[in-house]
This record gives sequence, C-alpha cells and structure tokens, in this order.
Amino acid sequence: MRSIRMRMVAIGAAVVVAGVGGWQLLPSDQAKEEPIAVGTTDVITSLDPAGAYDAGSWAIYNNVYQSLLTFRQGSTTPVPDAAKSCTFVGQKLTTYQCVMRDDVTFSSGRKMTSEDVKFSFDRVMKINDKLGPAPLFSMLASVQAQGDTVTFNLKSKDATFPSKLATGAGSIVDSSKYPADAIRKEDSVIGSGPYVLKEYKKDASGQPVSATLEPNPSYKGAVTKHGLPITVRYFAEADQLNAAWQAKQVDVTHREMPPEVLAKLSPGPDLRISTSPGYDTRQLNFNLKSSSPVSKAKVREAAAALVDRAALASAVYSGTVDPLYSVIPQGFTGHSTAFFDAYPKPDPAKARDLLKSAGEKLPVHFDMAYRKLGANGAEAEQLKAQLEKDGLFKVELIAEPDWPKMQQNYAEGKYDSYTAGWLADFPDPDNFGQPLVGTGNSLHNGYSDKGVDELIRQSQEFTDRGRAADDFKALQEKVAQDVPLIPLWQGKNYVLGNKDVSGSQYLSDGTGVWRLWELGWI
Repeated sequence: MRSIRMRMVAIGAAVVVAGVGGWQLLPSDQAKEEPIAVGTTDVITSLDPAGAYDAGSWAIYNNVYQSLLTFRQGSTTPVPDAAKSCTFVGQKLTTYQCVMRDDVTFSSGRKMTSEDVKFSFDRVMKINDKLGPAPLFSMLASVQAQGDTVTFNLKSKDATFPSKLATGAGSIVDSSKYPADAIRKEDSVIGSGPYVLKEYKKDASGQPVSATLEPNPSYKGAVTKHGLPITVRYFAEADQLNAAWQAKQVDVTHREMPPEVLAKLSPGPDLRISTSPGYDTRQLNFNLKSSSPVSKAKVREAAAALVDRAALASAVYSGTVDPLYSVIPQGFTGHSTAFFDAYPKPDPAKARDLLKSAGEKLPVHFDMAYRKLGANGAEAEQLKAQLEKDGLFKVELIAEPDWPKMQQNYAEGKYDSYTAGWLADFPDPDNFGQPLVGTGNSLHNGYSDKGVDELIRQSQEFTDRGRAADDFKALQEKVAQDVPLIPLWQGKNYVLGNKDVSGSQYLSDGTGVWRLWELGWI
C-alpha cells in the first residue's frame, strides 16, 4: 500500500513494547466514554474502497467496512470475518470459495448477501480507478454468487489470494448504495465493520480534518472486543502532529512523527512507546515512459550508483530507519540485498560510464516530486545533492502538499520521478511484487517485464511460502538490473500513547490492519 540497523526479523514476531506495564492492558471499570483522539498524517484519499490504495484510506476501511477475511492481532493467517468459512477448492489454487455468515447487516439496515460481495469486487475491477486497488487482483478472472456462497475464479494459481481478500481492497459495500461503475462521492460510509462513521470533516480545500467513529452495535464478525468512540485527527505536517501531541490534543499517534522527535523519545510514566518490525518502505520511483528523461535503463542505473542510503538514514532520519537494498524488505521470505550487490557504494565513475554508454549529454536533467510532509523535503534535498554532486544529473524538486493530487499526477505520468512510501497490505513478500513491479502496477510507471511477471506468477503457486524464496530472489535481482525504482529505506512501526490509554501497542502490527477497537481508557 502506498505510504535498519541490519537485522533479520520474523514476520509475526511479538510486538516489542517499551515502557508498558502489564497494568496498561487492563482498562478501568470506570473508564471514560469520551472519544479517544488518534493523530496521523496518513490522510484519506477516498471513502470508497474502489477509489483508494493508500495507508490513510485503508486504516479507516479496516474499521468501517468488513472483508470476507481479516487478520487477528499478531497472526499472519487470515480468519473469517464477514464469511463463515473460506477455502480453496481442490489442489489447483485457482478456485476459492467462501460461505457467508447469515447475520451481517450494513449500517443501512440491509442484510449483506453473496451478491454484495460479487458486486464489490466487480466494481473495483470495472472502475479500475488509477488510485484504486485493482492491481492487487490482477489474477482475478471472475466472481460468482450463488445462495450463501461466493466463488472466485483465478487466472492462475495464487496461494496468497486469501491474504488479499483480508485487505482493504476486499471491503464489501452495499450494492444498493454504491454505483457499479463510478466512485461514490458522498462523505459517508455504508459498511458493516466494528465501527460506523458518524462524522467526516474536511477543510475549505477539501483536505481531511477529522473522522468520528462510534462502535457498531450490529457488527458480527471476527472482532470480539467492543471498542470505544474514536476521533481520528488528520495533520498535513509531521510538526503539526507533534505539536498536537505535545499539547495533549491527541491521545495516540501513529505515522508520522518527526524522526528527530522519535529518536529522542524514551518511555516514562506519562508516555507509552510501542515499536514493532517495520514493513514500511520508501522508494525513488521512475517514470519509464518514452518521453521521460529517465526512461533509459542505464540512466536509472547511474542514479542507483550514486545513492547513499546510510547518509539518508543518519542525516535525515536520525537513525529511526535503516538502509534498504531491495524491493522486498527485511523480515520477508526471500529478502536479498540485490541493490547492494550491484551498487555496493556510491560510485561516480561507474555512473559516468553508464551515462556515456547511453549517449546522454551531461548533466541529465529530470524532476523529482515528493509529498510535502515531515522529513520528505530534507530527504529530497539529500537525494538531489547526492545525484548532482559530480555534475552527472540536474534535479528539479517538486513539493506537493496535496497527497491525493500527487497520486493522480504520478498516475498520469506528470513526474519524471517521485519518492513515496509503501506499507505492506498483508504479511507476504508477494505484496512487494505485483503491486510495485508487475505489469499494470500501482505505481503507474510503465514498467513491464515478462520475466518479472513470470517470477511473480511462479511465486504465487506455493502454499509453503518458503518454497518461493528462489523466485523472490530472482525477482529482486531483475529489479536491481532494470531499476524501475530505487529502494531507499525500511522504517519501524512507532505508536505513541499517553498514560491514560490502553491497547496502543495493538493498534498496528505489520499485517496492514488498524485496530482502533483495541484502544481503551485506563
């Protein structure tokens, strides 16, 4: 989804909680009923699941919509939510069936049926919005609904399909309230999740300000805990989020506090700091379309030969992130250091030779866009300085304050390059394959390689994900050769909570689910 000191971490590893005593897990019997305020810079692009594939939107989807499956806290195996049961039919991994619960209702009061599920998936694929999640279901051939059963027919084997159903892309909408061929524009949600969206505020420019959620008394599904009212507050800048935290205007923060603030924090009586292995990565993405000055592979290779990740991690992020040398991050099956192997250190001589062999006149001019948020500007300046240092490139920086607009612009190929983060949708390396480097990927960068597509397809055949490790390693080597993107760093997952809030350590664990229902007053 669009959004380290070298060590290996296991997916599903226990969350490391600093400064949290066992008493934090036990809310008081006399807990307050006022909303818990959660602050974030991950804004909502669209309230319609067919129109967004980003961390801010999906964080809300996890709470106001249901998918057929979901992930329990700390587990990497999806379990039924709106479904009663789900399973592959036979051994071919090309037919997947789910039997629906018979007690799920939408907030409209209408009972959910298998037809709503078919409708939800059909509209995602039909609308195929540039900012939507259709690339995640590139293997989906058709969906059938009969009685209480939904059948998904796949074009090829995909052992990860259940995990994809458990993401925000699998959100089920009310077919009587959402158009079949267009994005719903209303600032409201008709869902069946653990929460209902009571109020959604925007500023004069249309940017999200807050979302007020209340527990859904009609919810039936995998979540057994009854949550408290929540107000999610959205901030355009990391410094604004930090100011609200310091002023005690928010009780919990998740993504993104300023790195220099995180680096200096230490747990204490008034502060709970929860950290977990980070599946949040950041890349410099290139536009490979023919009109782009970085469309030639040797030009992109030259850029890769100049990037100093260690300098980014230390100078810009104060050591709160770790250098990343592959499209698949540490902690996932098959992770390699393909970019380190190909470009072990900044090498201006190698970069110059690559540009000369490409017949390029020096310096090569191109633009680089970034979202104006937190350390992104300093990161862009650092990358610009690294690329320009030896006179090989001339980079024009474009600061975009409007994240939805920036997404639209890069989808339309308006930038030569841009930096952006990627947050795992589900805990499997496949999530860094098709969505990022497969044909028709969510980056809309024009990259397409039959060999890469075949490796992605082959890796999806194994239910034992360890057997796909060689395919993932080969994929990473190919990406390092073609350089459609340059991996920059891998972050950690930080959640801050004040002394009055319990459950903040369960809010996010790397499975892509935002569990607001886990938060409570002590």
